[in-house]
Amino acid sequence: MKSEQELKDEEMELFTKYYMEWEGGRKSGNTSYTNIPRFYYRLPAEDEVLLQKLREESRAVFLQRKSRELLDNEELQNLWFLLDKHQTSPATGEEAMISYDNFLKVGEKAGPKCKQFFTAKTFAKLLHNDPYGRISIMQFFNYVMRKG
Repeated sequence: MKSEQELKDEEMELFTKYYMEWEGGRKSGNTSYTNIPRFYYRLPAEDEVLLQKLREESRAVFLQRKSRELLDNEELQNLWFLLDKHQTSPATGEEAMISYDNFLKVGEKAGPKCKQFFTAKTFAKLLHNDPYGRISIMQFFNYVMRKG
């Protein structure tokens, strides 16, 4: 009787073999279809165990990658601290504001995961009728929370 590890190894070996055959078979013949991106993939049937495993694995890898891109609680707290530290006076009522120059400074210090939010486009999107050309720190932070 085979151990669980031997069964997993055998399954992976079969998976690799069949996947390579499947990939190799697709490359022959007319290749004009490769220029058009495929937008529909049928779901594997219940008896297509190999394709189901491939789908599950690719979905898991995709979700792990997306999860790593999200800001964790500590990174969000750090971002809030930096935004608060670099706010630009005068405050508009109760709301803390930040200028574009300080916005860029925070973007440099905030870390690689936050970099995608510190663009001129994002700043302009959140810019409303402020006479000093600033955006609300709270609005920007909420934007990051929704998008990230």
